[in-house]
Amino acid sequence: MRIHNSRGFALIDVLFVCGIVGILSLIALPRLLVARQAAGSASAIGSMRTINSAQLTYALTCGGGFYAPKLTVLGTPPVGSATSFISPTLGRADSINQSGYSIQLEARAFPGAPPTCNNLAAGLTGRGFKAAADPLEAGNMRYFAVNANGQIWEDQASMYTAMPEVGEPPSGHVLK
Repeated sequence: MRIHNSRGFALIDVLFVCGIVGILSLIALPRLLVARQAAGSASAIGSMRTINSAQLTYALTCGGGFYAPKLTVLGTPPVGSATSFISPTLGRADSINQSGYSIQLEARAFPGAPPTCNNLAAGLTGRGFKAAADPLEAGNMRYFAVNANGQIWEDQASMYTAMPEVGEPPSGHVLK
């Protein structure tokens, strides 16, 4: 009498393992998406803090008390320096997409503003500024903004158009 010795997996074993992996994936996927949105929101808040800090440094050291009008201006180093006011990632364009958010900055030009240390002509910097991070994914309802007051605001709709350069926006709440 011969004893049959089988090696490997039977087709039913492989199907069973694939079914278990599929069920676990269905359970984990929504949580992974929420975690990804949370990470993107944390990155957007960090970008708002970075922009606020860079604008303050720019106004005090380079802009003669006035704020940079665009992200690319903050990304331009002062004459004689290799270091810009924000990272090359944030300062590469006037509007950037990063970590699932669209980030933009604006400061209305003030005619009496002096020229700056990074070769921005007179009259192009602003007395205030506003920056916003709007989500790019549908379903993400966390919008962030900051202005010359230095507080980061959050709302469930875009605040960029309604955000004043100085003062409180018409909606939203301050992040603590």
